[in-house]
Amino acid sequence: MSTMYVTWLYVPGDRPEVVAKALDSGADVVLVDLEDAVAPDRKAYALDATAELLAGRHRVPVHVRVNALDGPLAEREVRRLGGLPGLDALRLPKVTGPADLARVAAWADSGETGVPPLYALLESALGIEHAFGIAAHPAVRGIALGEADLRADLGVTDAAGLSWVRGRAVVAARAAQLPPPPQSVYPDIRDTAGLARSCAEGRALGFLGRTAIHPRQLPVIEEAFRPTEAEVAAARDIVDAASADAGALALADGRFVDAAVVAGAHRVLDLANR
Repeated sequence: MSTMYVTWLYVPGDRPEVVAKALDSGADVVLVDLEDAVAPDRKAYALDATAELLAGRHRVPVHVRVNALDGPLAEREVRRLGGLPGLDALRLPKVTGPADLARVAAWADSGETGVPPLYALLESALGIEHAFGIAAHPAVRGIALGEADLRADLGVTDAAGLSWVRGRAVVAARAAQLPPPPQSVYPDIRDTAGLARSCAEGRALGFLGRTAIHPRQLPVIEEAFRPTEAEVAAARDIVDAASADAGALALADGRFVDAAVVAGAHRVLDLANR
């Protein structure tokens, strides 16, 4: 089973000292950002610093978010970083369809290391319409929403307006046999109670984990997505019962168990034990 990531920490690519701290923050994945977090006059330095970082491997997976795919910077960034040993994946902003992924794959394929894993951000109505085609691309290992841009594109003024979009992302990821998408960032780093409530809502919708913009958000996200003792106990009962009988069966408390329920129970235990 692939690794279950729960916490993803964004750090600006032009701040090597902040990146170094992020690698020791406890985040499951460090996301080095070359896009929104970096001022235009710092883009070249951010790329140089990130290339230096990725010259070697790190004990924490390092993903890099490049600049807009239709802009002047992304191709150079992908070609420069794509084959470096410390790069675990590329995070692509504002993906609108499979053609964007094909273009990035062509830039990144050095012929030696091949195309690195790609994570696609859906940040527009067009990206949402093409969600499954994006998720099903062979180089894609995950999708996520960029909700700030989505709100602007859709004219949404309330979180309820994103309910269908969030469900669409979860369904597309599942249909493409990808891990559940992580939630988008929670922008108020001081509001840990609000973050916890938002994570609980996201978990109920089928999301797994969340991107963060500050280390103080990491333990809140981790706790929100950790299975409760009751959930673990219930999952263990299901797995134990299924190991004794491979077919569909009813538990002692009357719950009906089939293959899909057993698979869900295994996911709960894997998450609890990760």
